[in-house]
Amino acid sequence: MLGMIRNSLFGSVETWPWQVLSTGGKEEVSYEERACEGGKFATVEVTEKPVDEALREAMPKVMKYVGGTNDKGIGMGMTVPISFAVFPNEDGSLQKKLKVWFRIPNQFQSNPPIPSDESIKIEERESITVYSTQFGGYAKEADYVAHATQLCAALEGTATYRNDIYFCTGYDPPMKPYGRRNEVWLVKT
Repeated sequence: MLGMIRNSLFGSVETWPWQVLSTGGKEEVSYEERACEGGKFATVEVTEKPVDEALREAMPKVMKYVGGTNDKGIGMGMTVPISFAVFPNEDGSLQKKLKVWFRIPNQFQSNPPIPSDESIKIEERESITVYSTQFGGYAKEADYVAHATQLCAALEGTATYRNDIYFCTGYDPPMKPYGRRNEVWLVKT
């Protein structure tokens, strides 16, 4: 636990590599089209729980892994954003399923430490192109759903994206009270 706190407060923070391809907006919604680099990710999947509850279960596991609960006992530093995949129903509400994706820092991409927790998997993920919109505050499920709906409306008729999954992202440690950054990413098809 101490390693997790030390890592999130004092560890290095690396940004997940991406390139902005274009920017746009409609009414109150601005967005970017980004090409996000692939790589190795630590993942945790939680089912049968609402998104907010599932996150409270999954995030400490990922943070402990990053903080040193791994076969090398090493704190790796953070990458931002931490993203999690959600799966919308036809009505826009979210299924009781999510998958947290933490991009392994570049220094450890070729040989990531093995997680001590068996619920954490190391997976290779291809690069993706996304449409991203940003918002602040302490984000909850309702905030992500609302911003995803707004982004879909802003992209209507101008872009194609997957409607069976989208990503919710966060950039800040939980103890940061102001200037928080969250995003919703729709995956371009």
